[in-house]
Amino acid sequence: MKQVYLDYAAATPLDPRVKEAMAPYWDKEFGNPSSLHPLGLRAKDAVEDSRRRIAEILGARPEEIVFTGGGTEAVNLAIFGVAARNPSGHVITTPIEHHAVLESLRALERRGFSMTFVSVDQDGLVNSDEIARSIREETVLISVMYANNEIGTIEPIAEIGARVKKWKKEHGRALSDPPYFFTDACQAAGYLSLDAGKLGADFLAYSGSKIYGPKGAGALFIRKGIPLEPVIYGGGQEHGLRSGTENVPGVVGLCRALEIADEEREKESARARTLRDYFLIEFKTKFPEARINGSIEARLPNNISVSFLDIEGDACVMYLGEKGVFASTGSACSSVSLEPSHVLEAIRCPNEFLHGSVRFTLGRRTEKGDIDYAVEKISEVLQILKKK
Repeated sequence: MKQVYLDYAAATPLDPRVKEAMAPYWDKEFGNPSSLHPLGLRAKDAVEDSRRRIAEILGARPEEIVFTGGGTEAVNLAIFGVAARNPSGHVITTPIEHHAVLESLRALERRGFSMTFVSVDQDGLVNSDEIARSIREETVLISVMYANNEIGTIEPIAEIGARVKKWKKEHGRALSDPPYFFTDACQAAGYLSLDAGKLGADFLAYSGSKIYGPKGAGALFIRKGIPLEPVIYGGGQEHGLRSGTENVPGVVGLCRALEIADEEREKESARARTLRDYFLIEFKTKFPEARINGSIEARLPNNISVSFLDIEGDACVMYLGEKGVFASTGSACSSVSLEPSHVLEAIRCPNEFLHGSVRFTLGRRTEKGDIDYAVEKISEVLQILKKK
């Protein structure tokens, strides 16, 4: 049976070029970067070289890059690192953030922080003016994701960054003073610019698993001068912000994956956009009753989120899997929940479509024939489900 993987937003296969870069650090160059002998020093050189190369991609300084155990840990370091310096305060966010952000903020709320959830429109777009109007004297953090992991909507991050900077200037705040601006860029990497300076964010989180790099490897950009407390204590690695022996193969792999993603971004984005648009045309033709979720224009080039009328998305995904088409109902981190997607609720998806969402995300291995096969199997599955 043919197998078509259309869940690249959940996980990507390891790029052979990334695997090759990582290979020496599993058994040959296995030293601890904190050791002073040659094996340890070479491991340290590999970590610092990766930090420097990633900083170049982000338009940042090497000391502004902290390696983490993945995107979720990077998110937690940014949010709780700020909170530790500010025992109370106000946070601004949106209702469509990843659960790593939302659950972290709920924990802060239990500690006494107040929250403002700025609504998004029916395409999932937040208004930068609304963000700016929500800033208070006691605001310590603003968190808006770069691109949504479920519906692919791209948020106006550079606009928000500029508005936060303007607010600080008008209120006599230094750039190193709160409020700080954080963006989860895990889904954006590989398709959108990662230039930290142009985006204007104080913190940006990245993950290797979304860019054909290793799982369990991530990074957090922390703008120089921004005070942050660690959330993991120990030997003081990563500028004292993330203790623990560095995952040298993971760091090297993350660096190589980011380099490849940056080098091939424009070409791969154009290719994915062509396939996505073909997929959308096929959807509208074959399934006119289906609803496309999210913005068409301000959308990741590889994302297609649809909802079928009076169909259970979970059942659709399981039947598709049996026919060799691998998709998801939304975020892989919450796919075991029977609750409707918080993202679809936030964009005011009609009730009759709310439980029928399926997310298809394309990747480097996706070809036109895969889409044709997927559309054929979707049609078969829908006929089965409508008879039930």
